[in-house]
Formats: sequence, C-alpha cells, structure tokens
Amino acid sequence: MPTSPSRLRAAVVGTGGIVTGSHLPALRAHDERVELTAAVDIDPDRLGTFRAAADAAGMSGVRGYTDLDAMLAEARPDLVLIGTPPSLHREQTVAALEAGAWVLCEKPLCLSLEEYEAIAAAEQSSGAFASVVFQHRYGSGAVHARELIAGGELGAPLVAHCQTTWHRDAAYYAVPWRGRWASEGGGPTMGHGIHQYDLLLHLLGEWSEIRAMTARLVHDVESEDVSTALVRFESGAVATVVNSVLSPDQVSRIRIDCAEATVEVTHLYGHRNEDWVYTPRPGLDDEARVMRWRTPAADLPSSHAAQLGALLDAHGRGERPPGSGPDARRTVEFAAGLYKSAFTGRPVLAGEIRPGDPFYDAMHGNHPEWAPKEAQ
Repeated sequence: MPTSPSRLRAAVVGTGGIVTGSHLPALRAHDERVELTAAVDIDPDRLGTFRAAADAAGMSGVRGYTDLDAMLAEARPDLVLIGTPPSLHREQTVAALEAGAWVLCEKPLCLSLEEYEAIAAAEQSSGAFASVVFQHRYGSGAVHARELIAGGELGAPLVAHCQTTWHRDAAYYAVPWRGRWASEGGGPTMGHGIHQYDLLLHLLGEWSEIRAMTARLVHDVESEDVSTALVRFESGAVATVVNSVLSPDQVSRIRIDCAEATVEVTHLYGHRNEDWVYTPRPGLDDEARVMRWRTPAADLPSSHAAQLGALLDAHGRGERPPGSGPDARRTVEFAAGLYKSAFTGRPVLAGEIRPGDPFYDAMHGNHPEWAPKEAQ
C-alpha cells in the first residue's frame, strides 16, 4: 500500500521481543498518523517473522533490510524506532539523525555522557531529535501527578522513595550482552531501575547530590546486581533509590511525601490511574480538593503507544519532543553520578562529571574493582 502523504514514514531497527511486543502495537495504535514502511535486522529469519507479524497486524508491505545504512538511504524514513542491544544505540541513533529522521530509542539511550554528547551533536547538525523510551512518564496517572506537584497542589515535596525490586535468574544473564559494561552499560541501574528513577526525576525535577552503594551479590556478571542511593533534589527534597534484580517479590514503586499529601504509584511493568494513591495529610478536610487529586480526566495506561503519541504531537508542532535533549541527558548523568559515588565512596554533585572524568567516558569509570580488565 503506498504511503499516505499525511502520514510519517517509520522504520524499526531490531525486530526482537520489545519491538514486536511493544513498538508494533504502538505503531498500530497511531496508524492514522504514521506508517511502518521498513524494518532492519541482521537475522533474516527474525526479520521475516517480524514482517509476517506486521502483515497480520494490518501493516502490509514492510520492506526488510539487514543493513541500517541501506535502509536509511532507500526508505528515507521520517521516524526510526530502535530496539537493539544498548551498545548499538549511540551509533544507530546518530546514523538515523544524520539521515534526517527523528528517533525513538529504547533505554538506555546511550552508555555514557560522552556518547550522549555525540547524539546531541548529531541533533544539532541535522535538526532532527532523539527521544529515549521512558513510557512510564506518559500514562495519564503520571501526567496528572506531575501537574499536581509542579503546580503546588500537593504542597512542597519533602521525602521520596523509588523502588525497582525485580528478579532475574541465571538464564536471563546467559544472553551474551547482558551484565557487561561494554554492551549493556551496567546492571539494574542502567537496565531495570532506570525506568522508575527517570519517572522520579520527571516528577521532582533537578537533582543536586547523590550518595550511593552497589554490590554484586548473586550473579556472575561484570556489573552490579543491586544498587542503592540517597538523593538530594534542588527543591530540598530527599529520596532513596533502590535497583535490584535479586528480589523474589517483584514490585515497582514510587512514593512522594509532600506537605499536603502523599502520592504513591505501585505496579510492575506499567501503571493505570488506579495504581496511583493520594493520601491527604492528617487534618486536611477538603473532600473536593482530594477528589481533584484522584480523578485525572482520562485513563491512559503507561505504554509505548502513549509515548509515541506524545512524540508525534511534537513532530506535528515542529517542537523538540519530550524525553530528548537535556531531559534525556539528566537521566544519563544521574546513572553516572550513582556509579561514581558508589565506586569512589563519596558524594557526587550534579554537573561535576565532565570531559576528563573517567565516569564521563564509561559508567564503570575504569575503577580497578569494577571495570573489565581490557578497559583498565
């Protein structure tokens, strides 16, 4: 079917589980605004399976490629969705930007602040933008909570807790690129808890100081399998952050105690409005006000479709999309700060990791007890 001039041409890079299970339904949900025209994968069999799935979902005629550059030259997509292993994200994002396409890339967007700057330079030269997939920001419950906090409706944020306590077994880490600095960038700090603490940063704003610890307690991996942090925000609020892949009882949770109310979301891999709970401070007797906290106008689950919709809205307005630029950099810097604090044993201030700092180039910072031997 020919591409409608009113729809953007989209391509996917990588056709594994995350693209088939999440990006494909997201594209289908917005098929009035975007059309999937091409897919790239180095595995022809996996590519063929994906194209069949796209056809079954009503997206016929998707051209298959085993080479990214060839796809960019021939298909000339307006939007590229990237779902490959993390070590490929920087290179593929830059290539798509240089071809003039906007990018929506799976987390982490890149493996270091140095890699982020390469993406920022490609944005600057091309005029295109790259967003990272942090779909939990875009559910209506999160949008509502951010509006309430930013508007002062809940009072000043004071204390917060951010918890990603998941479980991953040895079979999970048998995948060669997992648990390795060069291919994943780190452990649950980079690959799992990043969703929750990105949402925490989205809700509370700029962080100013971090003090952290990491450990390798169970898994035979290069990186950590648990990390914890104490965080101070520019507002004065303080928070705890826990990232684990060792926890039998799995949960994702954020709790923010503000002066007028506590707001909490508890879920695992995605939230709806019902997962958000608002508890007014003792003595607050204003039921109409409390009801406003609890009743967002719509119930949009957090999802790739929700984030893709926000990106398409920004594209239509010609504006930088959410989750890109300094907004994306802040989350990368937070991860670097956590690792630097944990490995050096001292607090890290926002903005201190600059070129020349080993933690600017790699999350392990060439630390002798953590960096792979070939990096030392």
